[in-house]
Amino acid sequence: MQRSLLLGAVLIALTACSGPQTRADTAADLDAGHAARLDTVLAGEWRSPENRARDAARHPAETLRFFGVRPGQTVIEITPGSGAWYAEILAPYLNDDGQYVAAMVDPAAAAEGRARDYQQAQRDGLQARFDAAPAQFGRARMVAYDPAAPRFGPANSADVVLTFRNVHNWRMSGQAEAMFKGFYDVLRPGGVLGVVEHRARGDVPDGDRSGYVGQAQVIALAQAAGFRVDGSSEINANPADTRDHPNGVWTLPPTNRHEPQDAARYTAIGESDRMTLRFVKP
Repeated sequence: MQRSLLLGAVLIALTACSGPQTRADTAADLDAGHAARLDTVLAGEWRSPENRARDAARHPAETLRFFGVRPGQTVIEITPGSGAWYAEILAPYLNDDGQYVAAMVDPAAAAEGRARDYQQAQRDGLQARFDAAPAQFGRARMVAYDPAAPRFGPANSADVVLTFRNVHNWRMSGQAEAMFKGFYDVLRPGGVLGVVEHRARGDVPDGDRSGYVGQAQVIALAQAAGFRVDGSSEINANPADTRDHPNGVWTLPPTNRHEPQDAARYTAIGESDRMTLRFVKP
């Protein structure tokens, strides 16, 4: 009961200070030079047309500014996938000053067969993206980790850890607590953990497979690992998302797992409602 009251108090406090964040609301705003560089990267020709088309739904400039990402930092993105959506932005942004690290599941840590083949394909696809544009991705690094005992680099070595729409997968596989502990270990004191995740209306059961997670549940995971809440934003909110779709978040764009006759309905809703949370390692 005390834990529920504490989480409720945290959410009330976050709601009071959140709402759509302006640049003045961010913990560490970008100077004019860094902001211009980020805008240049977002317009980069190396970004795939499919990825660029989703900027309006994913708000990369506002999201990265809210998390305080800037050149000169070591930034670890957790499981960017072969689609490299944020990797196409972060790696070039940090290529001349800083370090982008893609943390990918070690295929050897996955069960032999389809799971291992999938993880190998994800790594190979991302590496192919890096190899195709060395001017933008030449200094990007990839690290392999075991989700059962994740280690993303030397302790206290990273400035920022970012995860986009991954927490539901870790909860379904029973790996969430270990992952958040790994984030805490690799971040230096004062380092930032940035989380974007599909947002349920409230807590969901451990076995929930909708792809949505309660905001209080994500906060609890971070706090149990040692983080403190540093801010929340409605940058990636979508009030049109009713969260009651037959195939969960995968019913909505970009997956569009629905009947053809329902295409207009789900296109009108757009991508899922998402929480955007910033945590700090004390």
